[in-house]
Amino acid sequence: MTSWLMHSKQPSYEEISDLPCRVKSLYHSTPASQENPITYVVRKCITLLQVCASSKHKLKQVHAFSIRHGVPLNNPDLGKYLIYAIVSLSFPMSYAHNIFSHVQDPNIFTWNTMIRGYAESDNPLLAVQLYRKMHVSGIKPDTHTYPFLLKAISKLADVRMGEQTHSVAIRNGFETLVFVQNSLVHMYAAFGHVKDACKVFELMSERDLVAWNSVINGFASNGKPNEALTLFREMASGGVEPDGYTMVSLFSACAELGALALGRRAHTYVWKVGFSDNVNVNNALLDFYSKCGIIIAAQRVFHEMRKRNAVSWSTLVVGLAVNGFGKEALELFKEMEIWGFVPGEVTFVGVLYACSHCGMVDEGFSYFRRMKDEYGIMPKIEHFGCMVDLLGRAGLVKQAYEYIQNMLMPPNAVVWRTLLGACTIHGHSAIAEIARSKLLQLEPKHSGDYVLLSNLYAYEQRWLNVQEVRRTMVKERVKKTPGHSLVELGNRVFEFFMGDRSHPQTEEIHAMLAEITKKLKLEGYVPRTENVFADIEEEEKEDALSYHSEKIAIAFMLVNTAPGTPVRVVKNLRVCADCHLAIKLISKVYSREIVVRDRSRFHHFKDGHCSCRDYW
Repeated sequence: MTSWLMHSKQPSYEEISDLPCRVKSLYHSTPASQENPITYVVRKCITLLQVCASSKHKLKQVHAFSIRHGVPLNNPDLGKYLIYAIVSLSFPMSYAHNIFSHVQDPNIFTWNTMIRGYAESDNPLLAVQLYRKMHVSGIKPDTHTYPFLLKAISKLADVRMGEQTHSVAIRNGFETLVFVQNSLVHMYAAFGHVKDACKVFELMSERDLVAWNSVINGFASNGKPNEALTLFREMASGGVEPDGYTMVSLFSACAELGALALGRRAHTYVWKVGFSDNVNVNNALLDFYSKCGIIIAAQRVFHEMRKRNAVSWSTLVVGLAVNGFGKEALELFKEMEIWGFVPGEVTFVGVLYACSHCGMVDEGFSYFRRMKDEYGIMPKIEHFGCMVDLLGRAGLVKQAYEYIQNMLMPPNAVVWRTLLGACTIHGHSAIAEIARSKLLQLEPKHSGDYVLLSNLYAYEQRWLNVQEVRRTMVKERVKKTPGHSLVELGNRVFEFFMGDRSHPQTEEIHAMLAEITKKLKLEGYVPRTENVFADIEEEEKEDALSYHSEKIAIAFMLVNTAPGTPVRVVKNLRVCADCHLAIKLISKVYSREIVVRDRSRFHHFKDGHCSCRDYW
């Protein structure tokens, strides 16, 4: 037995005096005349574990007391309760393992408790290994085994193992149990297999709040916010009351869609039902308002929070950065340090992002050094990617390439793609060729890389190379991701594509587009036709620019909203230079505040100016 157990002292009278009377009596009582002394001590210790083992110190005292009074290390009854207390209090599993390894013939409850402990630990693989050992030992699983096991597999993200375990659960007759079904829904959602999660969910005869939360979160966190909102409405109509976890998923879905009106109604609901002190809900609210471009509302939520954690600070730092308020983001970071909150990896991603999108190169390198030297955070690929982006956006493309060559870890596709994007913006075809060759090795089927290289060739009027890239895309069956823009009107989210004529108001929308073009030209607008990467006539290029998805979306909102109403657009691709110029002028001519969220940041247009200061 380990030395600390053998040398742990029995609780003193002073320590005992702090315990409830019923517990104090256990120390001084004597066993019944017919009761075995060991059985009596075990019963006594079990009661102490149930009543007062609220800390590791007290639990060890009870354990030491049992050893000093002759309880064998292999006693299954005491071992069962000791292990349960250790796992429930989230103590290190090494302690539980030491006890478990001595227990004679542990029952299924003890096996399940150990599997649960490992599933909730930093090494969930041990839960799977223990389950296999249990199977070899001839112990049959019960209703609680699979929920704990499936939780471990979810954390491991092992799809094959998850499917195998699902099959075993079916063979053993546990698939129809609500706890197992909930765990299966959660597991498939965690894998990103939302269709499989939905299949299990639809087969459930009894759907509790846990099941609804799992499937809603599965859709919300896997790029299917519309489906998440549909399920939320179905849940509400079925009379199931949401909890804090539901609201976090709902705000996440609203944030992805830019569904501001629905999110605001959900915010009101949060206040009514008393979730306003839930730090996770408030953090989701911060993220929601930040991603909708309402940074003032995000700041208001932050300042009204009674409890804040490091996630709260980090979320607002990132929110300020992506909305173009880089200096404010860095000021908030300094305030975070003053308040004693320790920044983490995500916080520094936000800080470096702020420096990158504000062109603050020297400051970015300073924060990168501080991250390592002051906080002991080893840079991850995301941090290196921010540094490459920092140099690339500032036009220091050669330095960015050199930085990649000297990185402490192999650059991934995102890093090379960041460099390729910088080459396209600043015109460095030689380095672009190198980046593209690396991307062909890492992700040969990524359409965006072909588009970036094609755009660079077109910018340089190398039309033969453009055609060669496009022939390669056809040959390799690589499809270009179509650009689309989302806007919210009347509690609905509308989606528009380039040249879209599918909306019932198409005639009005296109008439508004013609009016916009006419008014902008009176303001001196000249279409940036270099952004149309096709070997066609200039007039055709101007016509193509008029029908980009964000312009159609803005025209739709101008037709359907009152003068002065803010317009918010979510676009899946980077805003082109022509649309950026045009939207600046639209905000001036029509006296509208226009917020555009593209794939990497926010643009707040007002009175002919943009928050990015034309640096994006």
